[in-house]
Amino acid sequence: MMYARSEPADREPDTSARPPLVRELLLVVGLFVVYKFGRQAANGHVEEAYRNAGHVWDFERAAHLPSEGAVQGALLHSETLVRLANTYYATVHFPATLLFLAWLYWRRPRHYVWSRRILAALTGAALALHLLFPLAPPRMLDAAGLVDTGQVYGPTVYADIPETDSMANQFAAMPSLHFGWALMVAVGLIVATRSRWRWLWLLHPLVTLLVIVGTANHYWLDSIVVSALLAVALAVLRLQPTESDRGHLPWPSGAGGKPAPARTAPPLSRVPDQAASRAYASSEGRP
Repeated sequence: MMYARSEPADREPDTSARPPLVRELLLVVGLFVVYKFGRQAANGHVEEAYRNAGHVWDFERAAHLPSEGAVQGALLHSETLVRLANTYYATVHFPATLLFLAWLYWRRPRHYVWSRRILAALTGAALALHLLFPLAPPRMLDAAGLVDTGQVYGPTVYADIPETDSMANQFAAMPSLHFGWALMVAVGLIVATRSRWRWLWLLHPLVTLLVIVGTANHYWLDSIVVSALLAVALAVLRLQPTESDRGHLPWPSGAGGKPAPARTAPPLSRVPDQAASRAYASSEGRP
């Protein structure tokens, strides 16, 4: 029999898996604070950041990656499109991630705990790389020849002079947490939901990728590196299936969650022949 879908049917969330709200609020707020102050801690490496930017640009060209300028060129055909891209970059990153976590906490508590751990691990690894490999974004690199769309068209979240920006570290382009968080939001929602349209959530990281590259805030390599970090986090911190999940698999579940062997009918040679049995009973004098 073919099953239309293998995901569990929509059901009330398992409240026993939902951690205390106050504790989670403190943890999530702490995650964002560490993110902001961690980026600030990577300030002060301006020369190294520009030198690394030249290395990244040369590596991308040697690896025949598409030019970031091709994406920006498409945006620059419309000032409205450029402004929309800048607005997306400035306003979607944090709210989308917070809404994702809030929805999971309320509707899919077990998936919330798993996703929060993945995001925390990804953010920690990214902050470590920010410290080890400061990187100026392509909008600051003369060799790239790209436009700082935020400063030219607005809106922007960065100060005019990167070296004196007290609100954000503009030399923390590698890796891109804009893309990494967007990709995890899509992965988390695809895993936690059952709709046949759930794969459309991948549009969020796709649009984010085009935005961060087209606005010259990130290189392609920034997204490739954060994708690799996310893949490692997903491999290490796996979502453990529950008994209810196994019960909705399209096959019987045996010990340890493995498919149980199918039951087969006994061989025909072992099925007693009724006529032969009656004849034998008559020869023995039994009715």
